[in-house]
Amino acid sequence: MSGHSKWSSIKHKKAAVDAKRGKLFGRLIREITIAARMGGGDENANSRLRRAVAGAKAANMPMDNIQRAILKGTGELEGTQIEEITYGGFAPGGVAILIEVMTDNRNRTTPEIRHIFSRHGGNLAETGSVAHLFERKGYILVDGTTVDEDNLLEIALEAGAEDMSEDEGNFEILTDPNGFDNVVDALSKKEISMLESQIAMIPGTLIKVEGKQAEQVLKMVELFDDHEDVQNIWTNFDIDEELLQS
Repeated sequence: MSGHSKWSSIKHKKAAVDAKRGKLFGRLIREITIAARMGGGDENANSRLRRAVAGAKAANMPMDNIQRAILKGTGELEGTQIEEITYGGFAPGGVAILIEVMTDNRNRTTPEIRHIFSRHGGNLAETGSVAHLFERKGYILVDGTTVDEDNLLEIALEAGAEDMSEDEGNFEILTDPNGFDNVVDALSKKEISMLESQIAMIPGTLIKVEGKQAEQVLKMVELFDDHEDVQNIWTNFDIDEELLQS
């Protein structure tokens, strides 16, 4: 999980900056709107919406913003039509990248994504040619300083988690996507704070990159993360921690 977990750690540190720019709120609003459009506006009957709203609350988004996003998704308020697209491609060194996008203009977004790939030594791949390198899983990240490892493992496994591992002082929990909500609910009931909880695309194997290639890969991923339409980035890179933190 190195590629996913290390990039998650970087994103977590960037969250405060993103929130100040309003970028984080934009992503959360798009996710709430899509979730409500696809599954309805009732959080109790729509697990994706429930997760999206929980994420918005954790980011201190005002309830008025959350409610407006839900109403736009259900069609009770007029809003821009947004569609979900997943792009796949390869960065230098053969590193695979999946990019989940929510956009109101596919004809604008696709060339921009392709340009970022080509500008930094990569290429946009054909549909479906990258996704098979990843597996869809529930992913939960818990701050290792706030909980006892044995206690966390017991709670997670009893709730249906598949695996738990330690990484850089934090605990990563993997679940089947269908059992994800059960594990999140169990941790919430025990008042265990989660740094991250989402349905993720976990790489099956990792690609080690170093030197200039590693710098190119990181620059590419950062540019994708800065793109206003990009919701999530999944990658299978394995890059030394020292370079990641520089």
